[in-house]
Amino acid sequence: MTDIFENPILCKKCRKEMKKVKLEKDGFFLKAVECPKCKDKVLHPTDELEYNKFKKLRDKTFRVKMRIVGNSYAVSIPREIVNFIKEQEKIMNDMVSLCFNDSKRVSLLFGEN
Repeated sequence: MTDIFENPILCKKCRKEMKKVKLEKDGFFLKAVECPKCKDKVLHPTDELEYNKFKKLRDKTFRVKMRIVGNSYAVSIPREIVNFIKEQEKIMNDMVSLCFNDSKRVSLLFGEN
């Protein structure tokens, strides 16, 4: 199947051919095209769909239990989050970075930074 962004796309306002660009929103990189004249942008439909899934997950609060496992504590990551991350890249059996942000916040970083 051919990607729609592999074809020339004309700006609907000024009829100029749009140029491919990459946009960054909330750490998410999105393919887009931008008009060189009026700077109007159009996001790639698949990237926009994935970004909207991300926003829904980001706005959701999960309540999970903390458990003792040996000399450490464990917190389960909801499948919904793991499935989303797995779509982006393979993460199972990969190392993650754990950061202690402030007195009540811990963050996980999947992948390289």
